[in-house]
Amino acid sequence: MAKPNLSTNKSKELFERAKKVIPGGVNSPVRAFEPYPFFVNHAKGSKLYGVDGETYTDYCMAYGALLMGHANSDVRRAVEEQLPKGTLYGVPTELEIKFAEQISKVSPCVEMLRVVNSGTEATMHALRVARGFTGRKKIIKFEGGFHGAHDSVLVKAGSGATTFGTPTSLGIPGETTQNTIVLPYNSPEALEETVKREGNEIAAVIVEPVMGNAGLILPKNEYLSYLRKLTKEYGIVLIFDEIITGFRLALGGAQEHYNIKPDMATLGKVLGGGFPIAAFGGRKEIMQNISPSGKVYQAGTFSGNPVSATAAYAVLQILRQKKKEIYPKLEKNSQELKKALVDLASNHHVDAQVYNIASMFQIFFTSQPVYDYTSAKLSDIKKFQAYFHELLKQGVFIPPAQFETCFLSTAHTEDDLKNTISAFDKALHAASTVNRSA
Repeated sequence: MAKPNLSTNKSKELFERAKKVIPGGVNSPVRAFEPYPFFVNHAKGSKLYGVDGETYTDYCMAYGALLMGHANSDVRRAVEEQLPKGTLYGVPTELEIKFAEQISKVSPCVEMLRVVNSGTEATMHALRVARGFTGRKKIIKFEGGFHGAHDSVLVKAGSGATTFGTPTSLGIPGETTQNTIVLPYNSPEALEETVKREGNEIAAVIVEPVMGNAGLILPKNEYLSYLRKLTKEYGIVLIFDEIITGFRLALGGAQEHYNIKPDMATLGKVLGGGFPIAAFGGRKEIMQNISPSGKVYQAGTFSGNPVSATAAYAVLQILRQKKKEIYPKLEKNSQELKKALVDLASNHHVDAQVYNIASMFQIFFTSQPVYDYTSAKLSDIKKFQAYFHELLKQGVFIPPAQFETCFLSTAHTEDDLKNTISAFDKALHAASTVNRSA
């Protein structure tokens, strides 16, 4: 594996330029890290190629979007065929119907859907539809769960499990989030207490079935089943936010993996194959409340544009045709990397918890099991930073924050895994030399 050029002067210069015209020098805060992020020239397969001539094996994969790696040839070919035909029409196309039909076939709860451009749009509109359908105002989300950057879900827990959330961003009025209840993930007791007390006022529960934005946190046994049972009993719309897990845990996402059928789901990331597209859908009786057939308004100029829809349709075709080959291989590779991290952490006497599911994995630098946001925050951030920076030196790029998740793609090779495990060894040695964070 080619090691990166440790002299990243061009990236440094570009970052200084960027800070003058882009807040913080980046167009999404997760891209920033100290002392400055590397800038990419191009990407192919499992590799990112930096502007200073360095090469990285990528386990960020655009935060999970690239299940088939960078610049997949089948997706690119489909888009190239579409481009001469037009990039935006503003009127319906048959492709939109074919796309919706394919989603309905593979996503268990989706009887009808609307196409949008981002995960944020999908969750925002899904919550609006749930409120419109039920005539209720309150929603439940879980601490550490990320559902896009819109006002009603940018909240954190207050004092006590059922305290109404207060905004975690300036610019959001407190009254905007007064109907958002924040609960600890994986706590059936907190969920039951809240729903039994306020269930008739709660429109929706939105949940990442597998949390991917607080590190990788798996649901406890039967937790999602209990969530389904309780919401159905109280007429609460259960929304699986599958922006990350959709098409990644299985072709049918977490719904298929756990055999649980929510009322609605949001889909994105993997779906677009590197192009901006997302969708929200669910039971027909809920979705038919959307304008123009109903009174819940939702619209978007670029929604279902032929370029993104073509890319997404190509992704769906590939995954449907090759699912028996793709998903077992990704699971096998994920297990291999997890075992290596567990063994190497033990060899270097580093306290660590390692979790994986399908093509997702993450290490937490803590001696305690991680099952919710509070336990995740016990992780040693300084050790993680040492681990991250040493991996970068070794030519391996993972998301730069402890509270993100690493992703495999079909483009990762056996050589990639072998070289990555060697890099893990050096990175965990670096972590072992760091004193515990205060």
